[in-house]
Amino acid sequence: MSAEDLERYETEIELALYREYRDVLPMFGYVVETERRFYLANHVDVAVKTDQGRTFVELQLRDAWVWDMYRPYRFITSVKVVSFKDVNVEELASREL
Repeated sequence: MSAEDLERYETEIELALYREYRDVLPMFGYVVETERRFYLANHVDVAVKTDQGRTFVELQLRDAWVWDMYRPYRFITSVKVVSFKDVNVEELASREL
């Protein structure tokens, strides 16, 4: 496989992932961004913790979807995320009129 073929393959996967994201977005109430991943979730618990002088954020997500093009299944029932870096949690606007 040439570098061009690999790049074309990754571009196709990214486009398919974006389309999936666009389709599933209305199913979720929160967007969660960490330094490593991007999640959509319906329930988010955030706890700021300290251990041996280091502060970190612990997230518990339920009913989630993860942006990861190499994952065969992106829907997750429950996930625990620990981060020593910035975490962004946004509540999505209701789509009801």
